[in-house]
Amino acid sequence: MYKKPVIEKIDTFASKVPSSPYKTQRIKKEIDGVDVYDLVKEFGSPLFVFSERDIENKYLEFKEAFSSRYPDVEFWWSYKTNYLGAICKVFHKLGSKAEVVSEFEYQKARHLGIDGKDIIFNGPYKSKEALEVAVKEGAKIHIDHWDEINDLEEIADKLGVNIPVAIRCNMNTGVYPLWSRFGFNIDNNEAYDAIKRIYEGKKLYLTGLHTHIGTFMLSADAYRVAAKKLTELKNRVEEEFGFNIEYLDLGGGFASKNRLKGVYQPPEVIVPTPDDYAIAITDTIYATNKGNLPKLYLETGRALIDEAGYLLTSVFASKRLPDGKVSYILDAGVNLLYTSFWYNFDIFLSKKYDDISELSILNGPLCMNIDVIADNIYLPPLNRGDVVTIAPVGAYNVTQWMQFIRYRPAVVLIDKNSNPHLIREKEDLEDIIKREIIPEYLK
Repeated sequence: MYKKPVIEKIDTFASKVPSSPYKTQRIKKEIDGVDVYDLVKEFGSPLFVFSERDIENKYLEFKEAFSSRYPDVEFWWSYKTNYLGAICKVFHKLGSKAEVVSEFEYQKARHLGIDGKDIIFNGPYKSKEALEVAVKEGAKIHIDHWDEINDLEEIADKLGVNIPVAIRCNMNTGVYPLWSRFGFNIDNNEAYDAIKRIYEGKKLYLTGLHTHIGTFMLSADAYRVAAKKLTELKNRVEEEFGFNIEYLDLGGGFASKNRLKGVYQPPEVIVPTPDDYAIAITDTIYATNKGNLPKLYLETGRALIDEAGYLLTSVFASKRLPDGKVSYILDAGVNLLYTSFWYNFDIFLSKKYDDISELSILNGPLCMNIDVIADNIYLPPLNRGDVVTIAPVGAYNVTQWMQFIRYRPAVVLIDKNSNPHLIREKEDLEDIIKREIIPEYLK
């Protein structure tokens, strides 16, 4: 077939990285033995797909890294990372408890059968009503600010109980920007002052210390700093106030093997391993701790689920843009991939193409100019209906996706025996309008 010749603009980024995967056809015909076209045929396109096998393998890798170095480690699944019921159930089945940051997530964990005592209740916004429920059900409440101390003391008076609590701490770990919004600062003694306030109030008692120093942390040494400061605070408040700190919670933030925009080294080079994180944290606690060795809690989310998630999307149309690039219009856009603003995803084709690749752009279906999934990507000529697999997309996309212009798609979990299971139905008009109310005068 004749193709009109074009003059291709040389892209600076692409020309400087000749070995980039953008110039290489990456092929993915199946996920855990299930053909991508069979998945699309049965469940529709676009389609989120999760691999139970990948989830379990990554969970066991992190569990081994920490449990082989520390005697008492507990994992608490971060619901905000992906709170689909089936995904949470997989992690709970593996032994992870629940970490939530809102009343909604707390209710979801309880709905899934998680006891209050197995829930960490984090977050800067906890209504007084939600706090009271959490107190009654024995949840681990991590205090974020001074007003929350006051709310809990009032609840303690109302219920006639002393309430066990933890506080969230922030600090300078040498990684910027600092996550200073959440909790009490250790470096300026605010965290110590909050603990002193708790001690003097005699209505709450401290059982844990928590920090979550950031997201997608590429420095294991930052966790070394965090563990040292948190353990030093533990030593101080145990000695001065007689509290028994049962656990240190080092939060999450561990990076997945995704590719941050603006970072050109591959994830295999710059992303610390589970062992790197584990060594930094556990060695530091051993070296710094005085008194009883605390339990170690980890709220691991992204690193456990991101690489287990895939998005299957189909080519709907193509056009050549004025700059010479080919634009492929997919049926999935940034409404489903919120994290596309931060990551250069891996793009997989469903088969090998013999045609010459040229500089292309993958656009979504939205009537918005920002709807770009991948730019400066070398692709062979794709046909309408061809399936493209985008990965890793398991973290935050399903919890942050938007019902905007198009319905949200179905989600499938492939079990360890390569059987696909529908775990969320695709939306239809009824899902969107059932909460709407039209006043009588407009009918």
